[in-house]
Amino acid sequence: MTPQPLTSPDPQAGAAVKAADRAHVFHSWSAQGLIDPLAVAGAEGAYFWDYDGNRYLDFTSGLVYTNIGYQHPKVVAAIQEQAGKLATFAPAFAVESRSEAARLIAERTPGDLDKIFFTNGGAEAIENAVRMARLHTGRPKVLSAYRSYHGGTATAINVTGDPRRWANDNGTAGVVHFWAPFLYRSPFYSETEEQECARALTHLEDTIAFEGPQTIAAIVLETIPGTAGIMTPPPGYLAGVREICDRYGIVFVLDEVMSGFGRTGKWFAAEHFDVTPDLMTFAKGVNSGYVPLGGVAISAEIAATFDKRPYPGGLTYSGHPLACAAAVATIQVMEEEKVVENAAHLGETVLGPGLRELAERHPSVGEVRGTGVFWALDLVRDRETREPLVPYNASGEAAAPMAAFAAACKKNGLWPFVNMNRTHAVPACNVTEAEAKEGLAVLDAALSVADEYVA
Repeated sequence: MTPQPLTSPDPQAGAAVKAADRAHVFHSWSAQGLIDPLAVAGAEGAYFWDYDGNRYLDFTSGLVYTNIGYQHPKVVAAIQEQAGKLATFAPAFAVESRSEAARLIAERTPGDLDKIFFTNGGAEAIENAVRMARLHTGRPKVLSAYRSYHGGTATAINVTGDPRRWANDNGTAGVVHFWAPFLYRSPFYSETEEQECARALTHLEDTIAFEGPQTIAAIVLETIPGTAGIMTPPPGYLAGVREICDRYGIVFVLDEVMSGFGRTGKWFAAEHFDVTPDLMTFAKGVNSGYVPLGGVAISAEIAATFDKRPYPGGLTYSGHPLACAAAVATIQVMEEEKVVENAAHLGETVLGPGLRELAERHPSVGEVRGTGVFWALDLVRDRETREPLVPYNASGEAAAPMAAFAAACKKNGLWPFVNMNRTHAVPACNVTEAEAKEGLAVLDAALSVADEYVA
């Protein structure tokens, strides 16, 4: 298919944007001289387009955060209205949009997670959740999984388990990593989900025993790991972690920065497992990323720790009125337009079946995993051995097969989410059936390119 622009092409304007970017913008996670950022002219709904007239279906949702798509008119209008009323105000005051955002979030969080500490994003949410846990327990250590991503700030990057941690790991952050369950690439030689669950919990208990339970403040887990591969935990695992935390007085932190606010077909992924953590972090989908916002939802017990004792943490823009107004409008839109229900429906009837059908036709697909609008294709060279299509943390020529796959997607109007040997299907939660099927058709063609690298 040929991507169609929504506006008249203007290559000269695009060249100017690109030139200014290359001259002055320092990009994250990149070797600055090796990147070639696309100059984006605009976006609407599930699509964005460049200055040359190429239009792309965004199967990344930005960085998995535009849960209601780009430029939703009701959220844009709410930001504009708030800017006219009260564009900003310090966090120590009670402000209508901040209070209302906190109320709406607390109504949807599980259990007694009814106090909301606002941050500017997910990494700061993890920073503060870990600080709260350490202060609440008086213990120094934090346990987290190897296959995880929790943010790029000092504590959050140490809590992270993927290779982005390596260059930033100072070895003194008090973080210990362990293996979470992942049957397809099991570190426990499991053959069933039941075995994987039981062995992963045993491994976690062993880690706690050897680290010293009395030294551990928190266990931090993504409810369903996102960037690391969308590995839905087996039944019973999160409940098992909850029980272990209760037994040893460890704070259980669930990271819902990526999986929250409709992404999995529930308001929060924890609802799939009937588990309530002590602290829950959020960001991204809370307002579809229209204005930076994140936060920590806090249990009554941990909140009570700071009733008479000041909490030693804060941010100049905590609960920024514009960001909170966007959150209020986003949550209202998700209710009115049944966005969470749409995500669940698409996962069950379009994305899940469609991706599994692709796996049947393409030998490069080793496994399909996911729920709602939160899916991953694990691409392999050999289905029998499960050898990844590219090596772990590959770059340059070693990553060429995934680069060729991504290029094939873009050529046909789909912007893919690619990480290591995986591609994730993570469109907006309000994407239509027709748009989801359009994306599947482009993936089908691009996987034929990946198939060329199969042994």
